[in-house]
Amino acid sequence: MATLVSLDAWLKVWLYKSTFLLGFLTTLETAVFAVLLSLCLGLIFGLMSTSGRMLLQGIARVYVEFIQNTPLLLQICFLYYAMSFSGHSIGIITSGIISIGVYHGAYMAEVIRAGIQSIPRGQFEASYSQGFNYMGTMYYIILPQSIKIILPPMVNQVVNLIKNTSCLYIIGGSDLISITYSFVTGANTGGAHGPAYLVTGVLFFIICFPLSMLASTWENNLKKRERMTFTKAAAKPQEEA
Repeated sequence: MATLVSLDAWLKVWLYKSTFLLGFLTTLETAVFAVLLSLCLGLIFGLMSTSGRMLLQGIARVYVEFIQNTPLLLQICFLYYAMSFSGHSIGIITSGIISIGVYHGAYMAEVIRAGIQSIPRGQFEASYSQGFNYMGTMYYIILPQSIKIILPPMVNQVVNLIKNTSCLYIIGGSDLISITYSFVTGANTGGAHGPAYLVTGVLFFIICFPLSMLASTWENNLKKRERMTFTKAAAKPQEEA
């Protein structure tokens, strides 16, 4: 804690600010690509889970249960070292993007599945009666209605994904946490633990807090709309009477 009030420690952090910026940008890059991958996987397996076909539902269930019930650190280590030992190394950042994307894809799939299943079954039946197939029903009718339910928990998953980029530290990545650790243990930069980790925490906060507030705002707005809809629906019979 003494380093938090040490001017020399803060000057060290300022002197190496470009190092922290590099870690910050690497974390952002990893997060962006992992989010895209997780969204793609979430949509694919979410649709498979609600397809009504036993085989597709079974595959989606196995993916979700296996990924959710094994640690992310284990998945990162397994992918990175398995590929390295097999002679097909794909790099630390690529391993991180794939591992984190696949991990959060399982959670995205559950969010999308829950959102789709929240739509009354009659909407599906009405769509099929109009000649829409499953994909057409999802694209034109179900997903547009479920998006307001899906978005808040999906944004929360994005926030968790960004924080989980710190797991790349275990395989020696160049993300923000890894660079911070290298900084505080370096021969020339050691001794500035307090300021270094505080700056890292602030940088993560800058990314995650606005997204958390966005998810909270969306959720509150959704609840307000539902209350207003319920109030109007309850008042309509009284007006007609």
